[in-house]
Amino acid sequence: MKCVIIDDEPLAVDVLETYVNKIGGMEIVAKCNNPLEAITILNKHQVDLVFLDIEMPNLTGLDLVKTVENIPQFIFTTAYPQHALEGFELNATDYLVKPIPFKRFLKAVSRAKEQCELLKQSVEPQVHISSEENNNDFIFVKSEYENIKVNVQDIEYIEGLKDYIKIHLKDQVKTLLTLSSFKAILEKLPSNFIRTHRSYIINIDCIRALQKSKVVIRDIRIPIGETYKEVVLKRLGV
Repeated sequence: MKCVIIDDEPLAVDVLETYVNKIGGMEIVAKCNNPLEAITILNKHQVDLVFLDIEMPNLTGLDLVKTVENIPQFIFTTAYPQHALEGFELNATDYLVKPIPFKRFLKAVSRAKEQCELLKQSVEPQVHISSEENNNDFIFVKSEYENIKVNVQDIEYIEGLKDYIKIHLKDQVKTLLTLSSFKAILEKLPSNFIRTHRSYIINIDCIRALQKSKVVIRDIRIPIGETYKEVVLKRLGV
C-alpha cells in the first residue's frame, strides 16, 4: 500500500513514519506538513491510504477531504475526538486519537489493507454490471426492523457509510439506511446499476449530466473514482 502522511507537527509525522515502517507491505510516498502541498501530491501520485491530521493551518483535514477529487482511503490522526462523527460521515476508514498506541494504529491499518484488497479483487465485477439474471422489479431492504419493499427503478444512487449503505430514492427526501455491503446489494440489482466510486453505486437511468470526474443525478454530483473510471466511461459509451 502506498501511503501519504499529512500533519503539521513534525513529531507526529515521525511517530506515524516509525509505525508504518514496522508494518510490512507499506510504502510512504510523501510526508507533508502543509495541507496545501498535500493536495498537489494527492492529485499527482497514485495513493492507497492517507494518514491525515485535522487541525492544521490554512486548511483542515476535513476540508482537505472535501476538496480533493477521488480522495483515496484515509485515516484521521488527531488530538481532537470531537470531530469523530463528521470524520466518519466523510467515510473515513478509521479515526485515531493522539497519542496513538501502536496496537490501535495496527488495527486501523489492517482494516485499510482489507478494504484495499477487497477493492482490488472485486472492482471489475462490481463496476461492470449487476448480473443480467437480476430482472426483479423490486428488492427487499431491511431498515429499522422491517423488510421494506423497494422498486429498483426508484433507486437513484446508493452511498456507502462505513458498514452501512444509504439508498437514495427518487422521492428526494426519502432514504433507507441498511446494514449491507456494496457487493451484496449489487447482486440484487439489474444491469443499469454500476459502481462509480468506492462509496457510490448509481442508477444509469437517473444520470442528468456527466462531468469530468463526476456524474450528476438531480443536482447531486457523484464522483467517479480513478479505479472505476475506465470501465464506467466505457459502460456509459463516452
